[in-house]
Amino acid sequence: MRKLTLIIALITCCCKTFAQVTYPDATLPANFPILFAKGILTDGLSNRDFTISPKGDEIFYTLQQPRFVSSTILYLTKKNGKWSKPLVAPFSGRFRDLEAAFSPDGMYIYFSSDRPLKDGAAKKDFDIWRVKCNSNGTWAAPENLGPNVNTNKNEFYPSITRSGNLYFTVEADYGKGSEDIVVCKPMPGGYTKPESLPEDINTKYDEFNAFVDPDEQFILLTSEGRPDDIGRGDLYISHKDKAGNWLPVKHLPVPVNSTAIDYCPFVTWDKKYLMFTSSRLNKELTDGKTKTYPQLKTLLNSAGNGWDDIYWVKFDTDW
Repeated sequence: MRKLTLIIALITCCCKTFAQVTYPDATLPANFPILFAKGILTDGLSNRDFTISPKGDEIFYTLQQPRFVSSTILYLTKKNGKWSKPLVAPFSGRFRDLEAAFSPDGMYIYFSSDRPLKDGAAKKDFDIWRVKCNSNGTWAAPENLGPNVNTNKNEFYPSITRSGNLYFTVEADYGKGSEDIVVCKPMPGGYTKPESLPEDINTKYDEFNAFVDPDEQFILLTSEGRPDDIGRGDLYISHKDKAGNWLPVKHLPVPVNSTAIDYCPFVTWDKKYLMFTSSRLNKELTDGKTKTYPQLKTLLNSAGNGWDDIYWVKFDTDW
């Protein structure tokens, strides 16, 4: 009986933790995607990818200059119930960094970067790095995950599970397409070599930027070029069957997917919301109406101007 009471107490505690998560946005989404934190995080610049800490008190995302000239990880923190304005992450700002992702214990952030392996050395291709949160809340020096994970090709978009498995996107010669999704498993001193996920996760088309459920029961990914792709890359989901095998992917419905690229998925820890990046346009830009210069200037300097924006929508467990 004591064990049952303890289990119930733990479940109740977890539910309270999730219930108390507040976002820098008072408007919660329903079944139609809306811009996330408009005017705070979503501001007309090219903002993409998203992660929030398991405690719900830190948000990291990427501010990227068009044509990838620069790429910087930004973050917001919540103190006394109030969110800060965006700041450059302590471990970013010098090189091209992007796609931060928390480990489920909140102790690490994994990210992609083209920084050199040593100070003063030439920059290399994009690798997976991680940075540890110190006990005093500061961040340690980033560490490269080593040659089993990283190659002379690009590695992007890490996703870490409770088992320690690390999923990411690679541009590999052995891939089924020019970009594939792989997994590296933890071992003493590092990780195993990448294993390519099976058909129909990886195909002759491009698959990239996968979010894997921390319990590894579903995977969300973007694929470009499939027959049902309605944009320049759409979001798909695959669940695991009872035997632990990945089922064929399902195309997420409109209006989650659009005629623009929809990518960089992230599901909040309570599995209530899907966050994703999209370059979909504000309908006012394509309504056929004549606009004054001030109107055009406002539209082109606001979210929905064709650069990347972060959206969120209620996560449907039946997808």
